[in-house]
Amino acid sequence: MEAPETFTSGIGQCRVSDLLVVDRVSRFFGGLAAVAGVSLHVDKGELVGLIGPNGAGKTTVFNLLTGVYAPNEGDISFMGRRLNGMRPSRVAASGIARTFQNIRLFPSLTVLQNVMVGAHIRARTGLMAAIAQSLGQRSEDARLRGECLSILERLDLDGLADEQSTSLPYGQQRRLEIARALATSPRLLLLDEPAAGMNPQEKADLMVLIQRLREDYDLTILLIEHDMRLVMGICERIYVLDYGQIIAEGNPEEISTNPEVIAAYLGTEVV
Repeated sequence: MEAPETFTSGIGQCRVSDLLVVDRVSRFFGGLAAVAGVSLHVDKGELVGLIGPNGAGKTTVFNLLTGVYAPNEGDISFMGRRLNGMRPSRVAASGIARTFQNIRLFPSLTVLQNVMVGAHIRARTGLMAAIAQSLGQRSEDARLRGECLSILERLDLDGLADEQSTSLPYGQQRRLEIARALATSPRLLLLDEPAAGMNPQEKADLMVLIQRLREDYDLTILLIEHDMRLVMGICERIYVLDYGQIIAEGNPEEISTNPEVIAAYLGTEVV
């Protein structure tokens, strides 16, 4: 018997080839449902947006995807593997990386060292080799350092490798977080409000960067963002979350003209 190409989930028929499937997932805090029966899917190579009002549950969804929280109900699968209950380190090792709404760099480390923290999740040598600084460990460190410098160059940060991370301007700190996430060699990149705090030119540059990184690193991207010009400009599909539930899904034109989305979130904003 041939393996099925589709299966039924809370969003209807999903393809087995879908990279990420979130199937009727809920997360409760006390009596509050931060996320209630959320279903979504992201196929390989897509650039998908997740939007909604403050407090809608968007970052909770990211925390569920990355193992910070475990679902109380429903299932999350990535590349056909169930993620429920998996530790964040194992989720990252499986190929999911993220940035954060509030920048979380290591302030005492340099730009390069911050990126190498991400790369070391792919290290093959063990703890004792690291302590002894064996030949294999030194060789691997050199390899990872070279890869991280290459990533910094792609994000126009290579000239700042030895600077303290917190000495960078805000926009460059945002780029550094993306660089650290890329160093884990992800298949799925989760961007949590990457344009927050940026000026219009930085946002325009970020739009180009995200699209370029998707091509350069063969990435699938799911992003949370409040800047509708950015979302509508680069996302192929968009999910809208309100009060912990998906209220709409579609392409940018469908979302921008959806009466329920306009009432809940967009209002009279021109998108």
